[in-house]
Amino acid sequence: MPRPKRKAAPPLTSSDVDSSLRSEPKKSTSKQFDRIDHLFESYTNKSMGLIDPEGIEALCKDVHVDHTDVRMLILAWKMKAEKQGYFSKDEWRRGLKCLGADTLTKLRKAIQGLKQEVMVPECFEDFYSYAFQYCLTEEKQRSVDIETICELLNIVLGSEFPTQVKSLIEYLKIQNDYRALTMDHWRNFYRFFKEVSFVDLQSYDSSQAWPVILDNFVEWLKEKEEKH
Repeated sequence: MPRPKRKAAPPLTSSDVDSSLRSEPKKSTSKQFDRIDHLFESYTNKSMGLIDPEGIEALCKDVHVDHTDVRMLILAWKMKAEKQGYFSKDEWRRGLKCLGADTLTKLRKAIQGLKQEVMVPECFEDFYSYAFQYCLTEEKQRSVDIETICELLNIVLGSEFPTQVKSLIEYLKIQNDYRALTMDHWRNFYRFFKEVSFVDLQSYDSSQAWPVILDNFVEWLKEKEEKH
């Protein structure tokens, strides 16, 4: 039987070209999300449909980062994760899409460079506020206990302000006026580290509406210095 003759294809119109160009990114994005979802499933608690603390621990092991490393907190920030210790599928998709990581190898590489994501001051300030909010684990909670604040200070500011953080943590652990601190306290700690010379504290002006806890901290530092 002779082969049927093919009909000549109609000439392409501009709309046909546009449509073919438009469909390609969608297809590519769909495949990327498939890979991201596959990665999500490998860490998911199947009964919850979430990555739980155990899944995060497995993830940390696979990407060679300790769960207390600031980069894991930055990763949660990139995902806009709402519940501490848990990642939903939407949060996972958001974060990995943003990082361009759809395989474990790419994610491992992306996590290694996450500190660069907060080098810009505006980004760091947003991340710094997020770090506090991430610790609000109960509904209508407005403050975070001192022990958690100390851990958070070490993780978020310890590498940039080691001396200041060490002294503030020492003070927070011995003072008896506060059992928990608010976002206002948290934000002012960072402002204090940036603006006040820690060598002599001459640039500290108590009339500049610093929270009382920092007034007390400075007094404690001065008394401590006088004893030496």
